[in-house]
Order: sequence, then C-alpha cells, then structure tokens
Amino acid sequence: MASENPFAVFRMECETVLEATLKKVFPEIIVVNLALEKPPNPEFGQLASSLCFELAKQFGEKPLVLAERLVKAIDKSKFSLIEHVVPAGEGYINFHADFAKFSALTIESVRQLDAEYGFVKTENPLKIIVEHTSVNPLHPIHIGQARNPMLGDALARILKSRGHTVLRHYYIDDVGRQTAVIAYGYEKLGKPKPEGKPDPFIGQIYTITSCLVEINRLKEELERAKAVSKDEEIARINRELDDWVSVAAELKERFPELFEKLLVEISEDVDPENEVNKLNRAYEEGDTKAKRVIREVSELCLQGFRDTLSRAEVFYDSWDWESDFVWSNRVAEVLQKLKTTPYVFTLGGVLEFDAGKVMRELNLREKLGLREDYEVSPLTLVRADGTTLYTTRDIAYTLWKFEKADKLVNVIGMEQTLAQLQLKIALHALGYSKHAENFVHFAYNLVTLPSYKMSSRRGRFITFDEVMDEAVKRAYEEVSKRSPQLSEEEKLKIANFVGIGAVRYALVEVDPSKPVVFTWDRVLNFEKNSAPYIQYTHARACSILRKAARKPEKPAYELLNEKLEPEIVLALAGFPDTFVEASEYLKPNLIADYANALADKFNTFYNAFPVIKAKPQELSDARLALTDAVRIALRNALNLIGIVAPERM
Repeated sequence: MASENPFAVFRMECETVLEATLKKVFPEIIVVNLALEKPPNPEFGQLASSLCFELAKQFGEKPLVLAERLVKAIDKSKFSLIEHVVPAGEGYINFHADFAKFSALTIESVRQLDAEYGFVKTENPLKIIVEHTSVNPLHPIHIGQARNPMLGDALARILKSRGHTVLRHYYIDDVGRQTAVIAYGYEKLGKPKPEGKPDPFIGQIYTITSCLVEINRLKEELERAKAVSKDEEIARINRELDDWVSVAAELKERFPELFEKLLVEISEDVDPENEVNKLNRAYEEGDTKAKRVIREVSELCLQGFRDTLSRAEVFYDSWDWESDFVWSNRVAEVLQKLKTTPYVFTLGGVLEFDAGKVMRELNLREKLGLREDYEVSPLTLVRADGTTLYTTRDIAYTLWKFEKADKLVNVIGMEQTLAQLQLKIALHALGYSKHAENFVHFAYNLVTLPSYKMSSRRGRFITFDEVMDEAVKRAYEEVSKRSPQLSEEEKLKIANFVGIGAVRYALVEVDPSKPVVFTWDRVLNFEKNSAPYIQYTHARACSILRKAARKPEKPAYELLNEKLEPEIVLALAGFPDTFVEASEYLKPNLIADYANALADKFNTFYNAFPVIKAKPQELSDARLALTDAVRIALRNALNLIGIVAPERM
C-alpha cells in the first residue's frame, strides 16, 4: 500500500504508541502535544520525545527514570514500522524504525505514486494569486531583477502542487514619469520600429532621453539659482550637472546615432521636463493620444519580456495594466473611501494617509509583527499636481485581485517592505482586515555581481538574456568536454536546459532574505550544489536503470544494510514533509536544498557500492528500486523549481 507521506506514517505510529503508554502508566496525565523530533544523529533513532523532561517537573523524578518506566510499559505488539524504543541521554525516548519494512513502504510509495510523490495535498485548498516579476517596461530585465520571476514561478509551482488553484499575474507599471519619459523620446524619434529584440532598444531610448531631459532641467535650475545668488544651491546643482554630463558622454560613445537624433529632437523643446510631465498627466487622465503612444511603447518592451521569460519557462495567466485601474475609477473610488476615514489629511496640497495612526488605533502592531519602537511613516496618496502614486494605485489593484482569489502573494523586493506594509495597513483602514491577513509580501534580497556595478541611468547592466546566453555557452563547452560522442543537436539541447537550469537554481537556492552572489564557478559547478550537479545525478540514475534492462522483481529491502542506504531511504521519506514546509512557509529554497542533499547521498552511495552487479540479485533489485525512487524524487523536486530533469547528459 502506497503512502503519500511515509515518514508521517512512522511518526503517527510512534505518537500512537507513546500516547497509549502514557494512558497506561500515567492515566491522570493529559498531554496535548507529544512533540516528536528528529535526533541530530540517526544512530539515536529516527524520532525522539522529550516528554519526560516535562513529566519530571510534575512528579519530582528524574527524566531518565520516567523514560525507562514508559519504555518498559510499551506494548510491542502494536509495532509495525517501529523496530525498538529505548530510553536515552538524560531522559529522552528514542524510536528506531524497522528499516526493512520502512524501506519497503517508502520505496514502493515513491515508485507507485511516481509523478505525484511528495506532493501532499492541502485540506484547505484556496484560490491564490501569485503576482511576480512586474518589471517596469523601461529596459530589458537584468540579472538583478531576474530573481523575482525565478522565485515567483517556483512558488506558483509549489502552491499548485499542494492542491491550490494558482493564478500567475504580472502587474504592468505603465503609469508614472518613467513611462512618460520613454514615450516622449519614442515620439521624438518618430516611433521607430526596433531592429531585433525590442526591449534593449526601448531601454536605450529611456536611458538617453532621461539623461538629456535631466541635463536640461538642471541647467534651468542653475540659471534660477544664479539669478538669486544661492552659492550652496549653485554648487549642489553643478555637482549633479557634472555627474549627468559624464553619463551623457558615456551614452554618446555607446549609442552615437541614437544619442545624436534624440539630442537634436529634444533640444527643439523649450522645456522638455514640462513636456514629459504633461504627457504623464494626460495619460493618467485617459487622453487618447497619450494612451496610444505609451501603450504602444510599453507593449514593445513587454514583447521582449515575454520572449526572455519564455526561455526560462516562465508564463502568466494575466497581464494587468496599472492604467486600467486609474481609468476605470477604481483608484478614485479607493481614494474616496480613504477620505471618509479619519486617517487622511492634506498637507501643502498633498494628500497623505496616516498609516501610523491606523496601526495605533486599530492595535495592529502585534498582528503586523512590528517592534514596539517601530513607527510607520505616512503614505503620500496624491501629489500636488493631482497625480497618484504607485502604492495608491496598488491598493485598488489589490482589492481587484481579492475579487478573484482568497489569498495574494506579492513577490516584491525587500526595498518595498515599507510600501507593502502601508498597503496592508490601508486595507485594515478600509475595513478589509480579512484581506489584509491573507495578503503576503514575499520579500527577497538583491543579486550582486562581484567586480561589476550596475547603473540603470547609465544603461549599464547585465541583462537576463545575456546571462542565459552565457550560461548556455559555458554549459555547451562542459557537455562537449564530458560527452564528445554526442551529436551537435544533442549537445545544444543539453546545453540549453543545463545552462538555464543553472541560472534558475542559483537564484532560488539561497534563502530569499539573503543576497545572491552570482559567480559562474558556483552557478555551473558540475561537482556540487548546482542545477547541473543535480541534473547529472538524475541522468546517472536513469543511466543505471537503462543499463540494468530489467525491473526489480524481488527486491529484498532487508538487505539494504549499508549505512548510506537507510540514510537515502530516510531522505526519500522526508521529501513530503519538506514539500509541505516549503509550501506553507513559502520557502522554495528548501526544495533546492533537498534535491542537492539527496544528490549528495546518492552519488556517495553510487561511488561506494555496486547496483546492477550487487549479489545476490535480491540485493541488486533492492538497489535498483532505491535508484528508481531517487530518480523520481529528484525529478519531482527539480520540476517544482522549474528545472528540467534530463535522462541523458
């Protein structure tokens, strides 16, 4: 009989035996939580109870004496997966598994459930929207932003496998000055058709236009400062102007033709900054001409994004335009509702939301997990010129998403923690406390590249496409070296899934709260802790099974006595628990860690012991079945984080 969670079956048996023994020895004691834990060393058993330390406080006896009494009273006839129970240490009760039976249950469960093994279904399935990536359509997705889609896609895969209905959403931030800058430059150039991939071209327009507009603005500001002899202000502006002029020189050298065209066209306007601001306001107000040009240039950039992300097997169920929520009056409705609360005030023509006051009056500090000394700053809702801010619009978007889902997971960088907190507090202020409790900001840290400093305003960054290209190139060289007998077509195919898998793994396997230091010697390491290493292990397991050319008909699991064999069985049995923890606590890195640890154990085992040639054949069959189970668990784990599990490498 197959079990979706073999270790949970063993744990349940241990709990049942311990509970029955407690009732027999101490009938007056009611224990709510038996709290079994895994000992640090398998030699101490597979589960242990520290219950006797609590009982000792009540009975005034030594924990070890109580442990001995309980172990002596255990009814061994109830054992199935338990081999024996012993008192240990200062008073622990240690449960040892019967590995012949436990191995049979685990390995056969893995092989029977196959593609479903490990994916324990939730008892409370929800509709969940995972919003991720949402890179502004300004320039190509760069490596610093690529961690977002890799984490978001892994989360969506994990939650779907858990039994939830998952929708992947991309929020297109097309409202605001930045998109107006691109559209202004794009229009000045006569709306040219990009040659090649569109997002790098759009990025060049944005960077150059932004630079030229800023230089013009600073020159105007400098003239005004000189007119009133503000020396400190003049010095500050000159420093900024010098900085931007150096940026312009760099951009002119890199993109000479495009730079000259934009310089000529933009210089025709007396006040380019004002033209950009007018376009921005017109777009937010729904002006037809503004809508046409900004949507056009945004769509061009998004087409480039789609091409990039599809290479990494990342897709979406919905592309949500921020502007739609402005034009549909949803943002206006949210603002009107907020104005009816006592938490909105006007200061210098700017509409502000007092998030700190909401937190204090609704006693949200503990619920939001905030320190006693942490103060939440006010949120600006509307500028003096009447335009709204990103977080204001995001409140309307969030309420719209809750019309379609029970829970929201926003994959957004740690730098947006305050804005996401203010958004959640706004939901409480509007009376949507249940929504706020089902709103999750999945925060993640930066990606850093040693010896390379990215700069958006200089148009200096390493794109996600470039990283994938380089990964595939390096993977091709490694595959050609390791497997020269393969055809060119096979080498290219393998190099593609190895290279892209390597990048995905590198961006997922680090705890989201920690930065990723992206180096090629770590990303494409075929020997340890990388996607190629795990993929190679999976391919090795497949190769063993192919060479055996037989199914394990009479596996004698009781012969799996080498120290590594029970360890692999325990690792296989632990996959469902790891999966549940990853899904409940949103930790995709746990899946990567699991796959790497299982690959380590299997490679050590393979290098130490024969599988196909093991004697007797019943042992060979048991090891073949174990190899097959490892293959399945590795494949299922890799699939959860969007990485191909190849049969050949």
